[in-house]
Amino acid sequence: MVIKPFQGNSIANIFPILITRMEVDKDVMYYYVSVEKGEAGERRFSELLKGLSENCLVLHDILLEHNNTLFQIDTLIITQRVIYLFEVKNFQGDYHLESGNWYTKSGKEVQNPLLQLKRCESLFRQYLQKYGFNLPVKGAIIFVNSEFTLYQAPVELPAIFPTQLNHFINQVKSNSAKLEKIHYNLAEKLINSHINENPFDNLPDYKYDHLKKGIDCDSCKSLKTFLKERTVVCGSCGHKEIVDSAVIRNIKQFKLLFPNEKVTVSIIHDWCSVIQSKKTIRRIIQNHYTLQGYGRSAHYVER
Repeated sequence: MVIKPFQGNSIANIFPILITRMEVDKDVMYYYVSVEKGEAGERRFSELLKGLSENCLVLHDILLEHNNTLFQIDTLIITQRVIYLFEVKNFQGDYHLESGNWYTKSGKEVQNPLLQLKRCESLFRQYLQKYGFNLPVKGAIIFVNSEFTLYQAPVELPAIFPTQLNHFINQVKSNSAKLEKIHYNLAEKLINSHINENPFDNLPDYKYDHLKKGIDCDSCKSLKTFLKERTVVCGSCGHKEIVDSAVIRNIKQFKLLFPNEKVTVSIIHDWCSVIQSKKTIRRIIQNHYTLQGYGRSAHYVER
């Protein structure tokens, strides 16, 4: 039973908007691709776990603190006998081990995921001991990409490879037994201890005035769009979108980038600059949002 579902990393949603509306360097792009790929792997694994019974408590994306040290757990499965702790990796291609180090086929050394796993395991065991949960923890690296191969892997490596995933999940199902109060108490404690603001998120600095304005294409993300009657048309790929849908989608982008800013007709008119009529912006906002406040403090909130 999934009690903390996979929600994804907010920066994976923010990056595509920023890439469309500002210039970013290669390092930022590389980081974004890495985050996006990692999130895709975690999402894939979360889908595989949805079929687990109520005798398994599944928690995704948990950020905890112990002794002033932050640690992030990709996925936890709480069963009666053991807590499974997983580091999820979406590696693709051929890798090999040599003297404990990990290398790609081209010979490039990559960060050893086993070190990440061991660190996370250790901190989590200390966390459990601190709060009086004497439950065994079993950690493993989950490789979800079917195009991943690891050569020279020792038999004792705590890893579950793509061809082993279904078997492992079925094994967890068959070994599950009725949970006790301590298991539910632990799950509640973890959810309450979860830190929402992730300091590891590495977004480039951005300000409203420095971002390009307009409505992005819902298909190719180009800002080369124009209004034709009640349709937003992309000048790059020809994609068409109903103007109401396009404006609402871009309001959501605005709020994602600037969560503390208020939605007003003026700011959204400027944000969606290809729509020259404020009356059109006002009509769309009023159809989907509720007006709050009066005068200069007036703004719109989602219904």
